[in-house]
Formats: sequence, structure tokens, C-alpha cells
Amino acid sequence: MISELSAEGVHELNWFKSSYSSNSSEADCIEVAPAADRIRVRDSKSAAGPHLGFTPTTWKAFVTYTSER
Repeated sequence: MISELSAEGVHELNWFKSSYSSNSSEADCIEVAPAADRIRVRDSKSAAGPHLGFTPTTWKAFVTYTSER
């Protein structure tokens, strides 16, 4: 798995809120943004803060694993 913490380029990405997030509570959700070489993940209440970057292969494995639960 390749991951990194970064706040660079956050505003240039098109972020999507998790479909599992509650609209009544902004405090408990994540946002995801596809980038050229990574899938970026951040805490929605800290949009200007650091975010993680995962390779597409690692992200697909994570999503597959969690959707099977």
C-alpha cells in the first residue's frame, strides 16, 4: 500500500462525500477525490488539512473488502 499525508493541491481536486455519510451530521464523513496517480481521502470537517493518497489498486481492494462486510 502506498499512502501519503498531504495538503498540497487540495483545492484543485473534485471531492465527493461518502454516500454512507449522514446529511444531518457533517462531523462524521469523509470525502474522496480521484487524482491522476492516487485516490485522495480527507476528513470533511478538515478540508484544508492533510489527506491520504492511495494507489487505485489499493483503493479498489479496500472498497471491495469493505463492501463484502
